[in-house]
Amino acid sequence: MQDSPNQRPSPAIVIGGGINALGVVRSLSQAGVPVIVLDTDCYSPAMRSRCGTKRLVQAVGGDRLMDDLKTLAAELGGRAVLFLTEEKAVNTVSEHRALLPSNLLIRLPEHTRLMALMHKQGFQDLAEAIGAPVPPTVRLQSSLDLPKVSALTYPCVLKPSEKSYEYGALFKKAYKVSSPDEVAELYRKIEPVLADMVVQQWIEGRDSDIYFCLQYIGKEGEVVISFTGRKIRSWPPRIGGTASCTAAWEHNQELTETTKAFFMQVGFTGIGSMEYKLDARDGHFYMVEPTVSRTDFQEEVATVNGCNLPLAAYCYELGLPLPAVTPLTPPRAWRDAQVDRWSREEGDGEVDQASQSHKMVDAYWRWYDPIPWLDDMRSRAKQRLSR
Repeated sequence: MQDSPNQRPSPAIVIGGGINALGVVRSLSQAGVPVIVLDTDCYSPAMRSRCGTKRLVQAVGGDRLMDDLKTLAAELGGRAVLFLTEEKAVNTVSEHRALLPSNLLIRLPEHTRLMALMHKQGFQDLAEAIGAPVPPTVRLQSSLDLPKVSALTYPCVLKPSEKSYEYGALFKKAYKVSSPDEVAELYRKIEPVLADMVVQQWIEGRDSDIYFCLQYIGKEGEVVISFTGRKIRSWPPRIGGTASCTAAWEHNQELTETTKAFFMQVGFTGIGSMEYKLDARDGHFYMVEPTVSRTDFQEEVATVNGCNLPLAAYCYELGLPLPAVTPLTPPRAWRDAQVDRWSREEGDGEVDQASQSHKMVDAYWRWYDPIPWLDDMRSRAKQRLSR
């Protein structure tokens, strides 16, 4: 992978070291892209990978991250493409974009628009303004707002309006609630930690009815590349993040067009995705929430199914030929094995028949890059011994 025949390839800089980042690093490295991983933890999965070079930084957000990026940019001299995998990095790089060295390439929408999209009520307002298919939602900023939730039809989901590490340390990602009284009881416990929450009307369906469309949007709103997938299982079941997922080529055209239209109308460019749920009652897709200006947790599922989205983003920004998309049939499934097992054990026992023939790809294991998997195995063993 070269910028020109006589030049060394420009590097990709991946900020963050989690499973998300590991998938991005492997996706780029397998195509010959030199990768530099920045993280604060030398034992995070991406920092333990054989792929790319590693660099400990002071932080993955805030002024210290900007200082480290300026130092790295000066050392590199030439161009590099920046990939963000954590929301704190998105906030920092967007807010301080004017100070970002010019040789670090990243495509972002206008800052206030990006902040609105990262906030659940901000997204709701934008979606409603353009008539996008979203379930009714009420924002809670204090206990005084609790009477508003009586207008919703239950069950609903109570969840943070935006990413909060303090909230995440104490509470679940989301709560399925059956009444306004249940909302009030939970909210009063949460309010001292995070007052800004939303209550969203529940969309009927299984975890395997949750779909997502990963995209890279270019300078004129063009879709550079798009991949549609669906969850197999979530952790925790019904309200959690992705435990396992696969491709959903059968809905690729519809969800690509719907996602493209939304991003174009709200002025979003760069890397992003939209999560949908297929309502079991009416058979329609409803938007749940976007992921914007960073890679998705399960980004690698696209790569293992023949759609290398990080590579396409890299090539687009450097003016290189785009990689071909070669959909695999049958698709492959991607999973975080431990949480997928937990979800299977605590779920309703229903088997996702559509993915039974799919080859399973582990988020950690690669024969050419075994250390992240070995670390994961050691971590699991310690957890079992501690119990």
